[in-house]
Amino acid sequence: MRLAWVTDIHLNFLTDRAAEAFCAEIGETGTDAILVGGDIGEAPSLLRYLDLLEARIARPIYLVLGNHDFYGGSIQAVRAAVSGRCAGARWLTWLNERDVIELTEDTGLIGHDGWADGRLGTGRGSRVELNDYHLIEDFDGVPLPARFERLGALGDEAAAHVRRVLPLALGRFRRLIFLTHVPPFRAACWHEGRISDDDFLPHFTCKAVGDVLIDAMRARPDQELLVLCGHTHGSGVVNVLPNLRVLTGGAEYGRPRIQRPLITL
Repeated sequence: MRLAWVTDIHLNFLTDRAAEAFCAEIGETGTDAILVGGDIGEAPSLLRYLDLLEARIARPIYLVLGNHDFYGGSIQAVRAAVSGRCAGARWLTWLNERDVIELTEDTGLIGHDGWADGRLGTGRGSRVELNDYHLIEDFDGVPLPARFERLGALGDEAAAHVRRVLPLALGRFRRLIFLTHVPPFRAACWHEGRISDDDFLPHFTCKAVGDVLIDAMRARPDQELLVLCGHTHGSGVVNVLPNLRVLTGGAEYGRPRIQRPLITL
C-alpha cells in the first residue's frame, strides 16, 4: 500500500485554478490513500476545499485540522461543519471521530488535530503573539492567563483521544501511523533547519500528546509508531525512541507540496 501525505497546504493562498491543479496533482500520485495533516484553508473556505480534494482525488482521504482551518470561525462551529461534511462524504474521514483505520494487515492509522498546549519552552512566560489569538473566536480578546488555560485544555483533549485509541490500535497492529498537525515533541519542532526557540515552543508543540506517545511506546518496544506532523513549516526527522519516529512536513505559503518520499507500507 502507498500513501501520499500533505500538510499545511493553505489552499486559500492559491487561485482557484492553482488549488484545483494541486488537488489533481495529489490524485495523480496513484497512491491508495491520502493523508492530509491540517491547515487546508480557513473557516470560510474549508468545506469548499474539502469538496475539491474529494472531487479531484476520489480515493480515501484521512484528515486532521490545523489552527488555520479555524481562522474566521470558532472551534465548535468549524468542527461541527467538518463533522457534517465528512459524515455525508464518500471519501473523507476526519480522524478525530475515528478510532483505528486498518491500512494493511499489520499497519493501522490513528489521528487527531492536536493543538499547541503552551507547556514546553518558556510556557506561560512566552509573549509570542500568533494570528490564532486574534482570528479564532475562542481566543480573540481573551486575557493571557485564560489563553494558556484554553491552550492547555485543547492539548489535554487531544491527549485524551490518543490515550484512548492508541492502546486499541496497538492491540491490533504491529505498526502504527499517527497523523496530527502539531509536533508532539520539542525535538520535532523544526523551523528553518533548527529546533524552535523556547519562546516559540509553547505555540508550536503539544506536550500532552507527546507524553502519551512516549509512555505507550516505551511499554511496547516490539511495536513501531510513525508520527506525521506539520504546523511549523520546517521539515525534519527525529527518532524520539528506537520505535517512535517523527516526520515533520515542510511547507511554504503559496507553494503547497506533496511530502516526499511517498509512504510505502
